[in-house]
Parts: sequence; C-alpha cells; structure tokens
Amino acid sequence: MTASSPRTTPSFPRTSPPTAVGGAVPLPMPKFAAAARSALADTGQRRSLRVAVAAAREREAAAAAELSDWDELRETGRAVGDATLLDLDAHLETLERAVTEAGGTVHWAADADEARAIVTGLVRAAGADEVVKASSATLREIGLTDALADAGVTVHETALADLVVRLGDDEPSHLLSPALHRDRAEIRELFLRNMIMSAPPADADSGSEAGDGTASDDPAALAAAARAHLRERFLRARVGVTGANFLVAETGTLVVLESEGNARMCATLPDTLITVAGIDKVVPTWADMEVFLQLLPRSSSGDRMTPYVASWSGVTPGDGPRAFHLVLLDNGRTRALADEVGRAALRCVRCSACMNVCPVYERTGGRAYGPVHPGPIGAILTPQLRGVDGAAEASLPYASTLCGACADVCPVKIDIPEVLVHLRGLVVESRRRRPVPTPELALMRGLAWTMADPRRHETALRRGTRWARLLSRGGRIRRLPGLLGKWTEARDLPAPPAESFRAWWTRSRT
Repeated sequence: MTASSPRTTPSFPRTSPPTAVGGAVPLPMPKFAAAARSALADTGQRRSLRVAVAAAREREAAAAAELSDWDELRETGRAVGDATLLDLDAHLETLERAVTEAGGTVHWAADADEARAIVTGLVRAAGADEVVKASSATLREIGLTDALADAGVTVHETALADLVVRLGDDEPSHLLSPALHRDRAEIRELFLRNMIMSAPPADADSGSEAGDGTASDDPAALAAAARAHLRERFLRARVGVTGANFLVAETGTLVVLESEGNARMCATLPDTLITVAGIDKVVPTWADMEVFLQLLPRSSSGDRMTPYVASWSGVTPGDGPRAFHLVLLDNGRTRALADEVGRAALRCVRCSACMNVCPVYERTGGRAYGPVHPGPIGAILTPQLRGVDGAAEASLPYASTLCGACADVCPVKIDIPEVLVHLRGLVVESRRRRPVPTPELALMRGLAWTMADPRRHETALRRGTRWARLLSRGGRIRRLPGLLGKWTEARDLPAPPAESFRAWWTRSRT
C-alpha cells in the first residue's frame, strides 16, 4: 500500500479474513447547518465554549512561545508525517513484526464492522462480561461501546469527560475535553442522578443541604467521586480496551498521552489488553517520538509535558496483561492516503488546537460535526473517511470561514483551508454525476447559460433588477423567495441600483 495506491483495504497478512471491503461504515448524521441550529440557540453552551476555548488558546500560545525553535519543530513534525505516509506499508509491516516478537497479536480491520467483530470476539474469548475502556476517538469511530452492549458486555468509561458524556446520554463536543459543553453544576447533577455521588443529608432545622462536601460541584470533589466509582471496576475487570496516540514501528511500542492515568490503569490491571488504532498512527522510530512528545502536549493542553505518558510493548511475564492484541484499522484511511491533497489530514495528532481558534467551532460546538471528529479537522477528515456522497459529509467542508487560523496553530502544519477547498471541489464533482441535479447546481447551470451570451445577460439583468427593486423596502431586500430565502434568513440584501454600471457607461460615453 503506497500513497498513490487506489486500494481501500490493507494488503498485509490478516489474523482473520475481512468481512467487508472498503472504507468507513456510514453512521446517521444530519447536515452541519441543521445540526448546528440547537447549539447556536443555546446561549449557555455558547458562553461556556467561548470561555473554555479562549483559556485554551492562551495556554497553548504561551506554551509554544517558550520554545525558540517551535516553528522548526512543527516543520519537522510535518516532514516526519509526510515521509511516514509515503512509506506506510513498510512501516506497518515493521510494526506488526515487532509487536509479534514482543508477544502480542496483530489483527487487521478493513472497516468498522470488522474491527467491532474482532474486539467482540476477543472479549468473548476472554470470558468477560464487562470491560474498562480508555478514551479514544478511534473507539468512538467504530461504535465499539454499542457493539459490546449488543453482545451483552458492559463497558465502563474510565475517562472523566467520557463518563460525563455517557451519563448524559450525550455526544462528545471536543477531542481533548469531550464534555466541554457541560459546566460543573451540570456534571454534579449527572453524578447525583446516576448515584456516582451521594447527596449530603438535609439540615433538620433549615431543610437545606448540610454541605458536607460529598455533593459539591468543586472539580476536586467531582474527580474524587469518579475515582471512587471507577476503582472497583478497574480492580475486577478482566479486559481493558484502549486507543493509542502513536505506534512506534521499530519496537512495536504503543504510546498513550493522558492527564488522568485511567488509560494506564486499563493497560496494566486487566489480564487481556486490546488496543484499536488507525493505521495513520504509526511513527517510524523513537527518535521521531522526541518531536511529537514536544509538539502534542503544548498544542493540546498548553503543558510542557503530558502528566502521564504510558508505553507498552507486547507482554511481559508477571507484569501487566497476559495477552495483548493490537487491531490496526483502515476504515477509509487508505482512500484518504491516495488523495495527494487530502492525505495531509492523516498527519493529525489529535491535539485539538484547530478547534480552539476556529470561530465556527466556538459558536456551534463539536456535536454538529458528527459523533467522532469535531472542529476543523473533522471537517476534512470525516468526508475523506466516509466519502462525500452523503449530504451530511458533503456539508462539512463548508463549515468554515477559511480564515486560516487552524493552519497557523497546527503543530504538524496541516493546511486545513487548502484541504477544505479541495474537498468542496470533490463535493461539486460528485453532484455533477447525479441524474437529477441539485437546486444549487441547476441554478448555477442556468446562470452559466445566461451569462454566456451578452444579449441573454442584459435581458436577465434588466428583468432581475426590476423584480428586485419591487421586493425592496427602504433600499433593502429583507426576504427573497424560494430557496434564495436562505440568504436573507440572517441578513438583508441591498437593493440593486435603477441603472446598471454597463448601462451607465454606455449612456455617459455616447
């Protein structure tokens, strides 16, 4: 598999035959504009997002400014990412060989269906009816929690934010902080409602809560309640499931960066460890990791170093899990790899810096982008993994002002605006192939036919000006008819002048 290969499935040895061919399994998802309406109307959420992303921007900018060679580090990260993608097949084979030599087992999954089947089969083989799960966008991508639940397996979310999202029957809104849209008072209510926290006894005289601290919305109290809730589950779990930030090919080592320590617990306490990672997470050597371990913490949380950096290679007798399985996931990545412009998205290290500077994300939050990849990176990654034939996926490249702020802060220099424009072109081309053109395409074809002939153009201009002036009030058009009304839902349109520039020029020069 090379960067120019048109294939959509890995060509490497498998531990089990694929059950399906190709890219991502589509999930139901509304168009971005429709999905964003409720978020735009939620003033409380918009306020929380504005405060949170502003604070994140300041932390990340300050952390980056501490390094005099920050731009050189970013350029190195870009170069390593590009070189890895161009030789991805060789690095994956090296990774598989190293993991196997370290006592692990590698499974290849062409799509989400196959990945779910592999993980479910491994959990059943371990005789487990519950698993502890670390936070991972890849696990959300394949819909693992629901698949295990259908198989009768209880999944315990161990990351605090993911636990909040699950308890609220919600969708994640941020890569780094999935519960960013929730304030601590809401989290306290979720914990009380789901018996993770106990309410303090009521004061007999006043009838009010005694305030003994057990139901406080203080972050430390909330974290302590979650820790107490999860401790027993960690100790009794027989299977742990994680993702991975990086896969070091030369040693077969998996690396996870986190701030809570829950992923380390998932990776060390259970007898069986299953890790699901995209094939784009490969890093050739530990020398390359030196670059990413400086870039990722500063761009994700504004830290010089992530509080927990966990790494493991296969199994070690008497220490940690007795069985380790690595599931390498394609799910559309090979298709993205074949796109010379779009493949830049596969360099993403999931830092979330692009979200914190995006004016669209700041107002809509992450849920409008779909259940897996929010923000600007989601607007370019999701359409490539799932294709642009669906209405929801086709809407994502347009969920941007193309201001370029995301490209300025990306630690691996992904030119997100360039990829967005490229994907918009693919969306337009895909619509040209439809037997029945979209209203927009029909309108554009009509305009092209009209403007191709000066006489037709002049006639249309005169008639259009006449009707537009009839619709105007006080020099403004406040509502256009039909589909054109979408434009005037949020803005007025200036009425055209009574005389066009061409007519004025002709009259004044003759």
